[in-house]
Amino acid sequence: MKKEELLLRTKYYAIANARLVLSIPNNIVNRNYADQLARSASSTGANYRAACRAKSKADFINKLKIVEEELDETLFFNELLVELNPELKEKITPIYKEGNELLSIIVAAINTLRGN
Repeated sequence: MKKEELLLRTKYYAIANARLVLSIPNNIVNRNYADQLARSASSTGANYRAACRAKSKADFINKLKIVEEELDETLFFNELLVELNPELKEKITPIYKEGNELLSIIVAAINTLRGN
């Protein structure tokens, strides 16, 4: 996958999660998880952009590991929100699928880089 495509996918992933956050019913639990979701989803794209400006292979791998962590955290909050708001499952499922695909891509990239 080309860098430009992944830059766009991580950006649109953050936007999709932000739109989801705007649609979540407002209560004390949802508010906390929605805040965390918005932060981790946007950090995914921001940290991938930072990785693209890495100064070395080791720096690139390190920054991709941060992207991996942020994606995993985002998936976790998607899961929690589905458990607490089953009516959102249909809306969250495609976002979750995209997150899993992005996570697979990032992990594969990290493994490839470590192998070279």
